[in-house]
Amino acid sequence: MMYSIAQEENLFSKAKLFLNKEISIEDVNDLRVIIEYADYMYYVKDNPKLADVEYDTLFAKLKKIEEQYPQIISPDSPTQRVAKGLNTAFENVAHIVPMLSLENSYNAEDLLDWDRKCRELSEKEHLTYCVEPKFDGASISLIYENNLMTRGATRGNGIEGDDISTNLKQIRSIPLKAPLDNFGIQQIEIRGEVMMTKKRFEEYNEKLIAKGENILANARNAASGSLRIKNPTEVAERNLDAFLYHVSFVLPQGANTSKIPTTHLAMLQALDTLGFKTSLAHTKTFDTIEDVIQYVQTFEEQRDTLPYEIDGMVIKVNDLAIQEQVGQTSHHPRWAIAYKFKARQGTSKLLHIEFQVGRTGSVTPVAKIEPVSVGGVTISSISLFNEDIIKEKDLRVGDTILVERAGDVIPNIVKPYPEMRNGNEQIIVFPRLCPVCQTPLTKPDTEAVWRCDNIECEAQIIERIIHFASKNAMDIRGLGEGLVKKFYEQGVLKHIDDIYHLPYDTLKNLEGFGEKSMQNLQKAIEQSKTQALHRLLFGLGIRYVGETTAKALARSASHLSELYTKTIEDLKNIEDVGEKVAASIVTFFANKNNRKLIENLEACGVQLSNTQKVDALQSGALIGKTFLFTGTLSVKRSEAEALAEAKGGTILGSVSTKLNYLVVGTDAGSKLEKAKKLGTITILTEDEFYKLIN
Repeated sequence: MMYSIAQEENLFSKAKLFLNKEISIEDVNDLRVIIEYADYMYYVKDNPKLADVEYDTLFAKLKKIEEQYPQIISPDSPTQRVAKGLNTAFENVAHIVPMLSLENSYNAEDLLDWDRKCRELSEKEHLTYCVEPKFDGASISLIYENNLMTRGATRGNGIEGDDISTNLKQIRSIPLKAPLDNFGIQQIEIRGEVMMTKKRFEEYNEKLIAKGENILANARNAASGSLRIKNPTEVAERNLDAFLYHVSFVLPQGANTSKIPTTHLAMLQALDTLGFKTSLAHTKTFDTIEDVIQYVQTFEEQRDTLPYEIDGMVIKVNDLAIQEQVGQTSHHPRWAIAYKFKARQGTSKLLHIEFQVGRTGSVTPVAKIEPVSVGGVTISSISLFNEDIIKEKDLRVGDTILVERAGDVIPNIVKPYPEMRNGNEQIIVFPRLCPVCQTPLTKPDTEAVWRCDNIECEAQIIERIIHFASKNAMDIRGLGEGLVKKFYEQGVLKHIDDIYHLPYDTLKNLEGFGEKSMQNLQKAIEQSKTQALHRLLFGLGIRYVGETTAKALARSASHLSELYTKTIEDLKNIEDVGEKVAASIVTFFANKNNRKLIENLEACGVQLSNTQKVDALQSGALIGKTFLFTGTLSVKRSEAEALAEAKGGTILGSVSTKLNYLVVGTDAGSKLEKAKKLGTITILTEDEFYKLIN
């Protein structure tokens, strides 16, 4: 969407004319073009040509005449961005081409190795590479047909995502129409990233503060969370941007494809010409990998000068035909790689330490620091895990500290600066009494964690209830941490089984609640009664029993009560259960309070039988076969495990002679090497696994 100086002057003069006249049907097309031009200059080029009041006046005039003559409304009219009502659900839609992940690199050696592989696969001595910023936002996929945007979706699991077309139409840097036929294109699938600029993120948080609401953690979360908001008006209020960076599919209008770009850079230039927002200003091509390395390393120093967050650079083979030749795995394209920048760092002050009690009684020191922005995220709390970490780093209250986000995600204290101490710093003394119930803490010689052994400790009770209701346990939607604490304070939720005796008629009168919210909560609690046995076992919070071990325990029993009488030796015969885990399970079921809790849950209607065992026997082509997944897959590992279990397969937690299949994604490590050494395990790629289960 390029405008000549003459066209801009003509549109500007017409805009001034329309501001002072009544709009007729004959003016509608011109008025739409003016508003599209204003959107393009404001949201794509960041160079507004109309004052806000002028834009609002013209938009209101267009809306008024379309309401007067509804027969003239077209789907690409600027007024059709604004949604009416709420989205009640997001339909799953398949991508034309799967949205794969990118292989990551962190140093020059990785890029040199990738370059070698690309040249070998393409059988070319030299390749041209295109380098562009790696956006830190939320991935989207857009489809245009016959010049009109017909659908927009989230990445989802890479194969299919949520149809969020209505929400994406609120982002004004996404054109509702584009003259794709200028390039001989009938249908196109374009990949991009939804972003919130640093400035707009700050402005939006200021609005939340003014309303007395909680601020958002970072610009990426603000963008990602916006995509699935049910009210599109709220999406529009967040002033999001969308950068388009890749074309994954093109359907030509006819046999003549001469107008369709043949390189990645030319395709980006075409998108820019058509009115899409791109990163062309920072995109360059190079003929050697050495020049690529120099550019990405230099650009890392400039990242803070950009108006938006990036966490690296993406390097792609420029020639689209060679991209096809180099190919892809089930997880990532071989013709592209991400160069990730170093972890973001900042300095702060260690103010004090809070000692938090978890559901198993573990006491975790949490550093409270002066808020510091690291990579666009404001950090004020950092887990220190245990007493040994404090001692190893010689941390003291009052220290000036170096903070980083490991992998640009997890906050971590790298080190203190002892040379900046003034003598007022305080040595951190780990408590020997529980900070909540004052019970003496214990720590076996073999462990690094101090624990409170009082199972009636208020903090543990609250955390156990939160865990029981969590997504991966009983999945009670709506019963989150805040609500659990509130109900505990009200005295209506003192133990896990109280969940199934909540006084809904009383609770609906609490501030912030109503009839509908209580109905939804009651429905979620009722649905939890039919959860699979392994979810209940995980939800009970047995020490050392994670999701995988819970599944193994569930498979060994037709009813939960069968686990009561199992000895340590019995349990050690179950996959993934060793001496320490078995002892913990025996101790748990020997406790009369735990047995009483389980009896109460069954009396409330909670399912204690292993119904999945019966289902697997009925449908299982893989009964008796064991699986383990390692490396990065194109879907969540839990999804892949569920596919194997649905066919009767069993998921193991480690490589052993009992393992039949090791399914390997990218970046597989020691598990793959161990499986190769054993020589008895069938090693599958992700594609081979899907063929096996089907």
